[in-house]
Amino acid sequence: MLVAENKKIQRFFQALIDRDSQYLGSFYVCVKTTGVFCISTCRARKPKLENVLFFTTSQEALQHGFRPCKVCRPTEHVDEPPGEIKKLIKMVSDQPDRKITDGDIRRFGHSPENIRRWFKKHHGITFQAYQRMIRINSAFQGLKHGTRVTESAFDSGYESLSGFGYAFKNIIGVAPEEAENQNVIYIDRFSTPLGPMFICATDEGICLLEFTDRRMLEFEFKDLAKRLKGVMLAGKNDHIKEARKQVLEYFNGSRKDFDLPLIIPGTTFQQKVWHQLTDIPYGGTRSYKEQAMAINQPNAIRAVARANGFNRLSIIIPCHRVIGSDGQLTGYGGGLPRKKWLLEHEAKYSNQ
Repeated sequence: MLVAENKKIQRFFQALIDRDSQYLGSFYVCVKTTGVFCISTCRARKPKLENVLFFTTSQEALQHGFRPCKVCRPTEHVDEPPGEIKKLIKMVSDQPDRKITDGDIRRFGHSPENIRRWFKKHHGITFQAYQRMIRINSAFQGLKHGTRVTESAFDSGYESLSGFGYAFKNIIGVAPEEAENQNVIYIDRFSTPLGPMFICATDEGICLLEFTDRRMLEFEFKDLAKRLKGVMLAGKNDHIKEARKQVLEYFNGSRKDFDLPLIIPGTTFQQKVWHQLTDIPYGGTRSYKEQAMAINQPNAIRAVARANGFNRLSIIIPCHRVIGSDGQLTGYGGGLPRKKWLLEHEAKYSNQ
């Protein structure tokens, strides 16, 4: 939303002048004289207060006709962790069995409250909960590869089997003894020119790629875990690394087609619709009616539209290339400004 409260505008403008990283993601400043929008840490020359607008989301900045600043690249770097967060994340990754307390954080010279606030905003959990998840995830991997429960518990920093068992079941959903039979769905988060995205993969292939602000995303996660009979764990595998590489190549205009193993659980009709989406060429579009005719079900226009809406693999399965019969942009889970951007991006590079 547009920020209209004068005190908040003054505070945000001062944060822009100070390049205050604590305000990353709190606002996007749109400069009326240049047509660009920035984040609080932008190093570009500062505009005058009367020449700026503040919005709370990048999507709103895009909707109002502003383009991302080439200096601070707001849709890529807004979610970049501050230095103190990066250090804590690295410590947890390097020593998953170590418990970092609020007292430790204060000794490092940081505020536990600020750390907690950042993790709640960007991961939906506190830093302490994040630590527990990493510890349990590490133990889960060990159990999947034959490590005994007792060994996993103490290697993960737990002093009792009961405490380990309770935490494990609370996060993973099953007792440690049953972990070997669970599938793993890795989930990772990365930045793109249109904002951060979540990517999920099993050992067999990529099963989800969505913008982090997509509505009903939590439902998608739960539905995917149920369909694949798996648990979602923070981490990467080779499929995720390759998919990230290819998606970023798409955004820089050097890739037009994806070469990735895909896991797309759904009804027979949904899978038929999704497979047909991949036949729409880069830089091209198709109406919902044309899509229904392409699968030999010309009267299933509404059902086709619903199936498109259930597509979990944004961009890779290009539902953004489907438009209304009148040429208007309609229905896209990532938002119509992103759909417009993607189509214009493909039109720009389609003949190169």
